[in-house]
Amino acid sequence: MQYRTLGASGLQVSPICLGTMTFGTPVSEPDAIKLVHGAIDLGVNFIDTANSYEGYARIPGSPGGLGEQITGKAIGDKREKVILATKVGSPLGLGPMDKGLSATHVHRELDNSLRRLQTDYIDLYIIHWPDKLVPLETTLSAMEVAVRQGKIRHFGVSNHTAWQICRLLWLAEQQGGPKVIASQVPFSLPRRDFTNDLEFCRQFNVAVTPYQSLQGGLLAGKYRRDQKPPTGSRGADKPQWMWPMDDKLYDKLEALETLANHTGVPVSQYVLAWTLAQPAMTSLVVGATRLEQIKNAMGAIDVTVPDEHFAKIDSIFPPPWKQGDPVRG
Repeated sequence: MQYRTLGASGLQVSPICLGTMTFGTPVSEPDAIKLVHGAIDLGVNFIDTANSYEGYARIPGSPGGLGEQITGKAIGDKREKVILATKVGSPLGLGPMDKGLSATHVHRELDNSLRRLQTDYIDLYIIHWPDKLVPLETTLSAMEVAVRQGKIRHFGVSNHTAWQICRLLWLAEQQGGPKVIASQVPFSLPRRDFTNDLEFCRQFNVAVTPYQSLQGGLLAGKYRRDQKPPTGSRGADKPQWMWPMDDKLYDKLEALETLANHTGVPVSQYVLAWTLAQPAMTSLVVGATRLEQIKNAMGAIDVTVPDEHFAKIDSIFPPPWKQGDPVRG
C-alpha cells in the first residue's frame, strides 16, 4: 500500500481511515474488535474516534466514551501499529463545563480519553467543533501544554473553515506553539461546501481527512428509486441521519453510477477514488459495520478516475460558487 503523509507531521497513514462512530450500536463490542483487527490486517493503520461517540445511541447530553472504550480494547497490544486520532469539544453531559474548548474541559477530557483508550499518548488530537465562546488562543495554549506533557503528538481540527485554520497557523507562528496538521470536514459529492478550502490546505500542508465521503452509504449504490432501504443500512436504521432522497437526487445518483460503470468499478470505489484525487486529501474516514465494507473501500486506492470524468461529475454535482480572478481569469 502507498501510505500518505499526514500534513506536516511526518506520520504515514493509510488512504482509508477506520471510523468508529458505529461502535456500540449497531456494531457490538466483539464485532468491533474483530473489525479493527481485520482492518489492521488489511493495511489500515489510521483509526479515528471521539470522546462523544457511542453508536446510534447518541442523544444530546449523553455521556459518550463508549467508542473510545471499545477502540482501546480493540487496539490492545497493536497500539504501536496504529496512528490513533480522537476528538474533544462535543457535549458530554448537560453541565456548563461538559462541552467546549476551555482549558479545563480540554485537559479533563484528554485524561479521560487516554484512560478509555488504554494508552499514554494520542497521535492526533482533534478539536471536534469550533467554540464561539473560547478564543482560539486559549485552545492553542491547551494543545501546547498537552504536547509538552507528551499526552498528544499533534493536533488537528474538525468542522473548521480555512480562515479558522489560517488563524490557528498564524497564532502558532506568533506564539511558537504547535501547528494544526489536519482538517476533518464533511465532504461528499452532494455536500461540497468545503471545496474552496482544499487548495488552502494543500498550500499550507494541512492534511484533509474527510468524513461522510459516501454520505452515509447514499453514494455506495445501495439505495434504489422506489425501493425501501436495505435491512441493516443507515437509511433503514437511522433515516433521520440520511440525506433527503427524492427523484432529483436519484437522477444524480443514477447518472453517477453510469459513469462508474464505464470505468468497470463499483460506484462506491469510484466515488472514493474521486475524493482521494481532490487537493490535500490524505485519508478518508470510512465507517463500517462489516469488514467487507473496508475491503471495498481499500479497493478505491487503486482506482483512477479518467480525466474527462471530472467535468462530467461536476455537471452532476456542481461545486460551490468560487469568485473568479478579475486579473488572470
